[in-house]
Order: sequence, then C-alpha cells, then structure tokens
Amino acid sequence: MNRRGALVVLAALGVGGALLLAQPRPVTPAPDSPEVRFVQDMRMHHDQAVTMSVLVLKVARDRSVRSLALDIQLGQEEQNRQMEAWLRRWNAPDGAPPGAMHAGMMGLATPDELLSLKTLPVREAETQFLRLMLRHHQGALLMARPLTGSPQPLVAGLARQVTAAQGGEIHTLGSLLRAREATPLPAPAGMSHH
Repeated sequence: MNRRGALVVLAALGVGGALLLAQPRPVTPAPDSPEVRFVQDMRMHHDQAVTMSVLVLKVARDRSVRSLALDIQLGQEEQNRQMEAWLRRWNAPDGAPPGAMHAGMMGLATPDELLSLKTLPVREAETQFLRLMLRHHQGALLMARPLTGSPQPLVAGLARQVTAAQGGEIHTLGSLLRAREATPLPAPAGMSHH
C-alpha cells in the first residue's frame, strides 16, 4: 500500500473511532426508575414461571405441555441471568415481592395455585399449568409493553423480546387449552382480549 492509501485508511479509522466515542453511552438508570422496577419485577415474574415449569415437568405426560414448559424454563432462566447481571452493574437491589393486588395485576399465581400443580391428577395439573401460564404471560405483556420504547437500550430490548416471545406462547397456550376444551382464567386487569 502506498503512503497516500495508508493515510486514507488511518483517516477513516480516526473518523470511525471518533464516531464510536461520540455514540451516547447507555446511562445507568436511577434506582427508582421505571427501568429498574421493571427488571426487578420481571425477575420475580420469571422466577415463578420457572417454578411452575419445573413443577409441571415433574408430573406432565403430554408431550406438547412438556415441550412448552421446558422452553419457558430455559428461556426465562437465561433472561434472569441477564437481569441479575444488570441489577448488579446498576448497584440496584433485587426488589421486594409484590403485594397481593400488584401480584394479581402481574398475573402471578397464588401459593395455593402453585401447590395445585403438585396435588392435582396429571391431566388436571397439565391443564392448570396451561391456565396459570396463560394468565402469567398476559401479566408479563402488561409489564413489558410500556418499556418497549425505553431510552435504556438493554431494557427496551428485553421488553420487546418478552413481548414477542410470550405473545407467541400465549397463542400456543390458548390453542392447547382449546384442544382440551378448557376455559382460560380471567386475564389480569388491563389486558385486552385478542
């Protein structure tokens, strides 16, 4: 390469480096920001989905239920690891468990509902899992949608990922319930029906 070519390459690298430096760096969200609260709440929400999936996997025989439960468990465990890392990086606490009313709005299962996954006969436990997870996912959409346009790129990306993945799983859960001629649970307040 001649000297002029080398200078052009160096100049291009310099401009590229300057552009990288000029990119806005993601700002650490404040501890009381909607972004931190969303990540704290979604971590707890994912914890419960993993718990429900593990419980039904211990008893379920239906291949479709088992496959869906395993997908949910693995996907949400992975997202939880990401969220734990963000909270550590932001020096933010894990968050407090929601009160009963807030838990209902999030679509969370009650302790008795979780227990039923262990105590119901197999077919009924599978159906109960589908009902609980459908309501649970509907709650996740309510939580995620307001954050899809967040200025914090990590949070906006997660909110969009949750909305896409769980929106798709809601259709699967609904079709599995219809195949069983089972009625879904009432959706969390604020959830529009499709």
